[in-house]
Amino acid sequence: LHVLLYCLFMSHGGGFYLPHAFYRLHRGALRREARLRREYLYRKAREDAQRSAQEKKEKVRRALEENRLIPTELRREALALQGSLEFDDAGGEGVTSHVDDEYRWAGVEDPKVMITTSRDPSSRLKMFAKELKLVFPGAQRMNRGRHEVGALVRACKANGVTDLLVVHEHRGTPVGLIISHLPFGPTAYFTLCNVVMRHDIPDLDTVSEAKPHLITHGFTSRLGKRVSDILRYLFPVPKDDSHRVITFANQDDYISFRHHIYKKVDHRNVELTEVGPRFELKLYMIRLGTLEQEATADVEWRWHPYTNTARKRVFLSTE
Repeated sequence: LHVLLYCLFMSHGGGFYLPHAFYRLHRGALRREARLRREYLYRKAREDAQRSAQEKKEKVRRALEENRLIPTELRREALALQGSLEFDDAGGEGVTSHVDDEYRWAGVEDPKVMITTSRDPSSRLKMFAKELKLVFPGAQRMNRGRHEVGALVRACKANGVTDLLVVHEHRGTPVGLIISHLPFGPTAYFTLCNVVMRHDIPDLDTVSEAKPHLITHGFTSRLGKRVSDILRYLFPVPKDDSHRVITFANQDDYISFRHHIYKKVDHRNVELTEVGPRFELKLYMIRLGTLEQEATADVEWRWHPYTNTARKRVFLSTE
């Protein structure tokens, strides 16, 4: 789109001219995207009320089944809730959420991942972006150049990209990873630490291009399951004979990433070989929107300094 506009601009001696049909087509696409975004936000806004009503019904139902007193805060509306329970179908799908819309094609179509960096990346950050491209099957890497975030997101949406990954650095060391799911979100912000790249380890095996099996461990809380979904939906469904394994292991809210290939030595033993890279992820924010909506999107979860008052308090696990 931008290339076509530039060509039209230059072909008329620097004067701006836009054919009416093309203008209507572009305007229609923008209006359709805005309408889909409004519908998504409306469905998401209704979730809290539906979830609250469902929880109240469950409390009344359990009290009636166990022959206990109905909770004090529900006694005034207990009769209405009991009446609505008669119309609830036990085999129904229950209350849906915006997560069902965000990942409705997960497992049906393979994800299409685009990886880029912050502006003016160092050579080490470029190498790390290349290694990330090898981690995700079918991923593409794009040079950032002078492109703005809004232009990147629009280009990714136009080409059917499902996830945009942006890597940040500090003095040549990768320190940040942003995962933005398209077209509506969410966008997860992670801190990177203890990064060991393949280029730093000599005599490593080559990386297989097979779709990997995934191992997720320690994501037991509601937030943990949310983060686990964001990470695992970056990968397509593997085949049974794939010998490639990727692990996301959570311990004290630090997510360890490991990448291995395995082979069977005999019918009892399996030999693991790490092929890298390896690093730890620390979640600090989830926004309900895409990357260019950073100033307007709602914050689903954010780490605050006061949330770390208890040293042993964790958020991604219930243990």
